[in-house]
Amino acid sequence: MTEMTNKKYETIFIVDASQGEEQIAALVEKFKSLISGAGEIESVDEWGKRRLAYPINDLTEGYYVLVNFSCPPEFPKELQRVFNITDGILRSIVIRKDEKENKLEKPAQAEAAAE
Repeated sequence: MTEMTNKKYETIFIVDASQGEEQIAALVEKFKSLISGAGEIESVDEWGKRRLAYPINDLTEGYYVLVNFSCPPEFPKELQRVFNITDGILRSIVIRKDEKENKLEKPAQAEAAAE
């Protein structure tokens, strides 16, 4: 029943790459545990160090992390609040996945299964 109220979201956050590897790993683990505590993580894709499109706080590199998850609709606001107050997070965004995408995926999967 709770699965019906959970919505699918994705978040990308950029960690300050000038921090040590241990601090980056600790921040990534912190947010993975925060998300899994409120919902269910579908996938985590650590893109690693990448050059930023423009300098942020005089930094030119960041460690990118993409997380796909499902959770109750109230949680993304709290997640964004925690991103904003956490030192070491340069940028973050949390978006709800479009339900149209899910509807488009289902017929394609049914068509593949029929073959």
